[in-house]
Amino acid sequence: MSSTAPRERLYDVFTGTEGSVEDKINHALEIGTSYFELPIGFVTRISEGRQAVVCATGDHHLIQPGESCPLEDAYCRQTIEIDGVLAVHDVQESAIPQDAIDTFDLGTYIGTKIVVNGQLFGTVCFADEEHRDRSFSTNQELFLELLANLISNALERQEYEQKLVGWNEALRQERERFEGIAENSVDILFRTGRDARFTYVSSAVERILSYDPEELIEEQIYDFICPNSTDAVSTAYSQLLNGENIERLETKMYDSAGNVVILEVNATPLTNGEEIVGIQGVGRDITARKEREQELQMKTRAMDEAEVGISIADPNQPDEPLIYVNDAFERITGYSADAAVGRNCRFLQGEETDPDAIVKFREAIETETTTTVELINYQRDGTPFWNRVQLNPVFDDDGELLHYLGFQNDVTERKRTEQLIRLLNRVLRHNLRNDMNKISGWAHAIGTGEVDDTRDAGSRIERISDNLTQLTKHARKLENYARGDRSPEQLDPVRMLEDLTDTFSRRFPDAEITTGVDSQRDICAGSELEAALSELLGNGLKHNPESHRCLNITVRDDNEWVEMAVTDNGPGINETETKVVTAGTETALEHASGLGLWLVNWIVTRYGGSFQIATRGENGTQGTTAIVRLPAIGADQLIDDVEKGPTVLFR
Repeated sequence: MSSTAPRERLYDVFTGTEGSVEDKINHALEIGTSYFELPIGFVTRISEGRQAVVCATGDHHLIQPGESCPLEDAYCRQTIEIDGVLAVHDVQESAIPQDAIDTFDLGTYIGTKIVVNGQLFGTVCFADEEHRDRSFSTNQELFLELLANLISNALERQEYEQKLVGWNEALRQERERFEGIAENSVDILFRTGRDARFTYVSSAVERILSYDPEELIEEQIYDFICPNSTDAVSTAYSQLLNGENIERLETKMYDSAGNVVILEVNATPLTNGEEIVGIQGVGRDITARKEREQELQMKTRAMDEAEVGISIADPNQPDEPLIYVNDAFERITGYSADAAVGRNCRFLQGEETDPDAIVKFREAIETETTTTVELINYQRDGTPFWNRVQLNPVFDDDGELLHYLGFQNDVTERKRTEQLIRLLNRVLRHNLRNDMNKISGWAHAIGTGEVDDTRDAGSRIERISDNLTQLTKHARKLENYARGDRSPEQLDPVRMLEDLTDTFSRRFPDAEITTGVDSQRDICAGSELEAALSELLGNGLKHNPESHRCLNITVRDDNEWVEMAVTDNGPGINETETKVVTAGTETALEHASGLGLWLVNWIVTRYGGSFQIATRGENGTQGTTAIVRLPAIGADQLIDDVEKGPTVLFR
């Protein structure tokens, strides 16, 4: 038989579109049995050491679809071990294992491997229970190889189509899943082409931007971007088209009514193979969040820039540490936020802090109530100041304590004024009562003739009156300074001393006034400092009964301070007066009789300085040294950088 016609029939079978692969193999086996003139034809699948028949023609009971056996008992065991065709016209004269012959009892056999996608699939074989009297020809072997190739191609195509169906199904399911997620997502899911035109937009765009998703298709994304976001979006789009991912890009867009909506966009390149064909991403509406952040930033900025000190403590941490302080807190206390945060606010307390105020604080904390306390606290450099602290508990919606909010106000100036008013009232009442009693007594004595020298008595009354007048002048000065604005400036100590020595040299021509300046810096204080120094020089001269009055004024540097000392050779200041200045306290039974020292102390401490008095006993002589310390300021420094706030009186 010519092999041309059977081959053409095979091609027709496998190139046709009708029927399944199994039908085509069965048809091809029928053509093969006719061509080989062998009654049995079959195709096997070999896997895991077994042979299974998948298609077959003929009536051999062991060679039917579904039948299987161990590969070692099959004729095909030898077929798959060689390249090409195994053709045996007489099995008894071949090398086929006897176990296979005993099992299948075939006399003639011709078979070859089927390879699918480079992997062994099985075999295609033809056989007869009787042996042939002639060998198989080359054309017959080529015919079998052709059949094996056609079956292999058909199986590969079937496998590919099955995979393709699977892929398409997976894509369909993924698309449905994506669209289901997209349509139910609160965020906008979108895709664009390389030209930045929308190819897909999820339904969330209707809620967020008030657009129907369909009306955005083929529209350019830039048509909806606010001008101040265009550059950032353009840069990001270029990065995406270069293969980069974009995360957390804040983009301002217009909704259908022209309102600005802020989206946070994450996007990735959309690829087809290795080619970037567009962009896919998700946009989350963060408008409300940004408004809250802006509101929080505004509140935080307001807190940071507030004139009042603000602190927040966490009662839910051990020892209730501060977790926030504003700029005013840093300015008032001298502690930076880094130095304050993490510590309990008791670090501001010190030696003169009122224990009763601390108890009041603790009671408010334990009862979770609001309280306001005024107490002495200490700045970082040790300077005491009066602090008015208001403590407020902050609760959540469930009534649970979240934080303590503290407000700090430096009320040193007010407390100083209150102290000054008490002082003026006490001293004026005391001195007025005593001096008026003296005047009344002398007047009575003159009226009744109890004194012989009325001129002397009159002089005494005049001196008492002068003292009262001087006292009221000091009181008026103090009151004026208390009411006046505090205005630090840069003062030249050399110029001040020249003016003062010139003035007092004319008033006390018999006095010896010497000066010594050992400082290259000026003093940071108010212009009223000259009045304070004038008070010290006047005290050192007018109350000195010595025939040779001496006054020495020195100025020297002392780190961040300038120290000015006024030393006289007089009898010294009354011990009670000195004690009042040194201790910084005054009682009804122990107080200064005059206001001169109070005037000096008020002015000096108003600018953060200190005032001290020391008596001396050099070579048997008495005398007093008054020491004033005030902030120093160099030629290249600013007043705001060195000036110090008012301190509690009598440091």
